[in-house]
Amino acid sequence: MNTYNIPYGKQEITEEDIEAVKESLKSDFLTQGPKVKEFEEKFAAYVGANFAVAVTNGTAALHLCALALGVNEKSKVITTPITFAASANCIRYCGGEVYFSDIDPENYTLDIQKVENILKSNPKGTFQGIIPVDFAGYPVNMEAFRKLADDYNLWIIEDACHAPGAYFSNSESKKIKAGSGTYADLAIFSFHPVKHIACGEGGMITTNNKDLYEKLLLLRTHGITKDSEKLTENHGGWYYEMQTLGYNYRIPDLNCALGISQLKRADSGLAKRQKIAQRYFDELKTLPIKLPQITPSVHHAYHLFVIQTEKRKTLYDYLKAKGIYTQVHYIPVHTMPYYKKLGLEYKPLPIAESYYEKCLSLPMYPSITDAELDYVIHAIKSFFNE
Repeated sequence: MNTYNIPYGKQEITEEDIEAVKESLKSDFLTQGPKVKEFEEKFAAYVGANFAVAVTNGTAALHLCALALGVNEKSKVITTPITFAASANCIRYCGGEVYFSDIDPENYTLDIQKVENILKSNPKGTFQGIIPVDFAGYPVNMEAFRKLADDYNLWIIEDACHAPGAYFSNSESKKIKAGSGTYADLAIFSFHPVKHIACGEGGMITTNNKDLYEKLLLLRTHGITKDSEKLTENHGGWYYEMQTLGYNYRIPDLNCALGISQLKRADSGLAKRQKIAQRYFDELKTLPIKLPQITPSVHHAYHLFVIQTEKRKTLYDYLKAKGIYTQVHYIPVHTMPYYKKLGLEYKPLPIAESYYEKCLSLPMYPSITDAELDYVIHAIKSFFNE
């Protein structure tokens, strides 16, 4: 009888994490307290950005980015179909139009050549921005996207939810961390339990642009400010002003206390993910499957370890029967009923659709034991050798 129950992803909560949350519970602040600012400052330092704004989740982070950049019903934005729906939905929240472009067949991120072809085939001014996604932990070359964006006067939101700690080497051989703000106007991260850093729920926006940073702070809290330098009047310490229509996207101190504790293990967790990935590469390389791309100039964060196989459904079922729960990332967003109903002409994206037919995410999380990993590898080998 099978005794294993191995998910594709899982949070790791230590005694230190529990103590950090307990201390926060004993403090005077459950929300809008000092842990929020502390988490923001430490996370900004970790990714190498000047500013960070903590919010309720990654979707809220994307929405605030779109708002801060002025997305409206006249906006048209390019993104990838191989992502969680929120990467596109944030544009729809603001009334904008999403234009899906196909992916690179090797690393599954937005194909810059295809994006350039779209821009060249439309009048300048047709598009306002691009949302590349650091898929599975593979960081997009933001330097190349920045050059393209500048040629067409576009902004960039980097969806770096899968890639804290990842980096690529730019044209000057300098390591550029995902979410550093070196090339993207704004970047976002998620702290969902299966991500590198878990807060239960939580998100972060990073940027090097002070004006955007201040807009985000205002939009996060109902558009309300008590900053005396920004108030039109001042009647006393009680006075505040709602200066724009904002949202309540504040993150509690409890979540930030957990995030701060988790951040201390970010580098060791990333090292464990890379060690697990290497085991998969070493053990599965002779099987009839496609393994993730390895690029010398890229430091992969391995949020996911995605293989491709013509036998995806039967392998999925086989592993599930053995207590190994794999996952598919993702059903292409452009094929979702909501986007088909928008009245936009359906445009096949053959690489994304072919990828979806074959992709499968194997278990990948730092707390997986050697015995569990051995069991997963043995099961995959058994499937293909039967």
